[in-house]
Amino acid sequence: MRATLYYRGSISSCNYDCPYCPFSKNKDNAQTLAKDRLQVGTFVNWVKDQEQEGHRLSLFFNPYGEGLTHRWYREAMIELSHMAHVDKVAIQTNLSAKLDWTDDLNPHKAAFWASYHPGQTEEAKFLQQCLALHKRAIPFSVGSVGVRSAFAALSSLRRILPADVYMWVNAFKDHKNYYTDDDIDFLTRLDPHFNRNAVDYESFGRDCLAGEDVFYVQGAGLVKRCYKDRSVIGHLYRDGLTALSAKRACRMSICDCYIGYIHMPELELQSVYGSRLLERIAGDER
Repeated sequence: MRATLYYRGSISSCNYDCPYCPFSKNKDNAQTLAKDRLQVGTFVNWVKDQEQEGHRLSLFFNPYGEGLTHRWYREAMIELSHMAHVDKVAIQTNLSAKLDWTDDLNPHKAAFWASYHPGQTEEAKFLQQCLALHKRAIPFSVGSVGVRSAFAALSSLRRILPADVYMWVNAFKDHKNYYTDDDIDFLTRLDPHFNRNAVDYESFGRDCLAGEDVFYVQGAGLVKRCYKDRSVIGHLYRDGLTALSAKRACRMSICDCYIGYIHMPELELQSVYGSRLLERIAGDER
């Protein structure tokens, strides 16, 4: 089967301390880091074995925190990007780690979802990292949470980034009616698809590919249909993908995050992002 797997290990810390992010307050101890390293290694080995099962896989690392500051995530991406049955390996990252290792990636299969955090890094430093990926022809998107305090920084970054780099903006939804009409116009100029993210989609009982050919894997191997649905549908290493796969309507009342609603067929977002759905690059911007 052809499947997409989101992987989230045991780390829950970040080298940034963004005020709106709960994981910036955590610091993992040596035991947690060792556990996470073993879990990532187990996952990579499992993926390797899936070639003989006939599965084709797209993989997305979205850790609670920053993964690329840890060597095992970099090594995992390199190894996975060279596997014949892996169509894509992507990661959500703040791009704070050195990028010399990306020379060893297969640029045709690797991709980055780069989150920009004004106030946590200098624009010039973040831009330098973006240009390093661009020079290597590794696909990536750039984006940020659309809080008003970041508007000027986002506008500046958009002006300087190469025109073919897609910028997304996550709507800030912690406060109801946060944006004025002028705010929405401004953010839509930065991200033509901002309004898609600003909506909370009614999802209960609706069709979703999550649990059918999209799976959310926790470090120990437990699998959830969706990252917001706490119910466990099985164990990756014990059950395998074929046994886990089933049509499952959404059990949540709303879907409000990109990595969730992109898998609702009725929204037809494949037509917007095409083969770059995971790393969030709109096809009409490439």
